[in-house]
Formats: sequence, structure tokens, C-alpha cells
Amino acid sequence: MESGAIVYIAGHRGLIGSAVARALTRRGHRNIVTRSRQELDLTNGQAVQRFFESSRPHYVVLAAGRVGGIMENVRTPGDFLEQNLAIQLNVLRAARQTGVRKLILLGSSCMYPRMCEQPMSEEMLLAGRPEPTSLPYAVAKLAGVWLCLAYNRQDGIARFFPIIPNSTYGPHDNFDIESGHVLAALIARFHQAKQHCLSEVRLWGTGLPRREFIHADDVAEACLYLFQHDSDTLPLPLNVGVGYDVSIKDLAALVAEVVGYRGTICWDDSKPDGAPRKLLDSSKLRQLGWTPSIDLGEGIKKTYQWYREQAATQGRVGAHSTP
Repeated sequence: MESGAIVYIAGHRGLIGSAVARALTRRGHRNIVTRSRQELDLTNGQAVQRFFESSRPHYVVLAAGRVGGIMENVRTPGDFLEQNLAIQLNVLRAARQTGVRKLILLGSSCMYPRMCEQPMSEEMLLAGRPEPTSLPYAVAKLAGVWLCLAYNRQDGIARFFPIIPNSTYGPHDNFDIESGHVLAALIARFHQAKQHCLSEVRLWGTGLPRREFIHADDVAEACLYLFQHDSDTLPLPLNVGVGYDVSIKDLAALVAEVVGYRGTICWDDSKPDGAPRKLLDSSKLRQLGWTPSIDLGEGIKKTYQWYREQAATQGRVGAHSTP
């Protein structure tokens, strides 16, 4: 991918989109195109079409969407399904019609069956029902992945690359305690508990489910690596993971240690756990020559440092949506 190529990042203020922008900037790319939600509503098909016709990007990273944790999925399932379907359809259709060279769509590990053989290989998609608490989001993401594959097959050229990162974290995550993903929400919970000298923190579930976490900067590096790769040899879709997982209970203890919270961690087992385990089989991507570089402990330390800097300058780190 030449440095002068036009790259559009949909969701540039979000977790993965901002990481892609940082990675491109480090490489000296000059033509990074972004639009805020106020400037471009990705659920508006006509507006998206006009934008693609005027900007004519060569490469696209579709990292925009309605995202959130279990509580947010349970509260607003219709919004999750409707908005993500609309965003994916509008961006993919416009990219196809305007001749985009390559596009990466970010899927999600929640697309896999709830009770799935571990680690989860790409062939297991659609082999069973996804976790009910994230079903609307999973259905929307599955539709986006298969639209990419369908366009590739119908057009006879692989231009649309669906990838499936596991639980992603890092700067510009949603640290809102109610709607954020687990790792970011834990950082916020323990930080606030430390600030207010709380003797205990009560968390949802049993803490027994296991999750695989990958830093957003690693996901961004994988995206740019795939843009450089020969499209016709890519085994799509592709998992993007680190190859190991941790229990939520161990994760909470690690985050508490990094934050410096010394109180008691309690578990409310009347609340849902979600899927028991989600570990990706990322061997296909490894065989292509890409490997992650950021260890979980190191990544949490960097993320907490960023969170504290934002909290110090803004007074509060709130939700970051990515449409």
C-alpha cells in the first residue's frame, strides 16, 4: 500500500479506528480520510454514497458500529441489529460501486456459537447459535462478513476482507461502567473505587468465563499487514487473536493490581456470565506471517496510563461510540 493512497477509516474516533490512524501516521501515510458522525451519518445510504463518490478512497477500514457490553446489548437489541446492519450495507455497497481496492470489515468473536469447540476456527461460524446476550450484534456482524464474501465471489475478486479480532482493548475504548466492554469497564470501576476509597467492588457474574484479549494496536497492525498481502491467497474470514485466554476473575485481579486498588472483589452470580469461553484459533493468520506483539499485562498498563491522562484533562472518561 503506497504512502500516497487514500485511506478512509470509518470509526476513526473509536478503539480500533483510532489505532489504525496511529499506525498509518507512523508509516508516513498522508491521505487519511475521516468523518465524524456529525459530518457523515453512516446509517444514511445516500449520504454514504455521495461521500464515496466524492472522496474516492483506495482502501477502507470499516471499524464503525454500535458497540457495547452485555448490559447495553440486553437493553437495546433492536438498535444494535438495525444500526450495524445499516452501516455495513451502506459502506460495503458504496465501496463496491466506487471501485475501492481493498476493504477490511471488523467482525466479532461473539459471532461464534456459544458452545463452540475451543479454540474457535473460522470453519465453526454458523455451526451453532451465538450467545443470547449478544445475539443481535452477532447476527449483524455475521451478515456483514457474508456480504463481504458474497461480493468477492460474485465479482470474482477478493477486495473485501472480513477479519475477526477477539476482545479488543486500548486507548479510545468505551470506559463507561454501564455500557463498556469488560476490560475497559474494569479499569474505570477500579479506578473510581480507588479514588473514593471503596472497601469492595461488586462485579457481574461468577468470574469463571474465559476471554482472549488483544490490544487495538495489534489489530491495527494486522489490518495494514493484510492490505499488503496478495488478496487471492487470503483464506477469508480470518481470526485475529493472541493465542491465550484468561478468566474474568484473573483479569479483574490483574486490572486491580495495575490500578492499585486494594479492596475486596465480590461477584454477583445472579447476573449473566455470557459465553463460557471465547478463544480464537488464529493459526491461519500466523501462517501468513503476522504475530501480535503486545502482552496483556503491558497492554493494560499502557491503557490505564492513557485513561488516567484523559481523566486528568477531561475530569471523566466517558463512552466513545464509533459510527
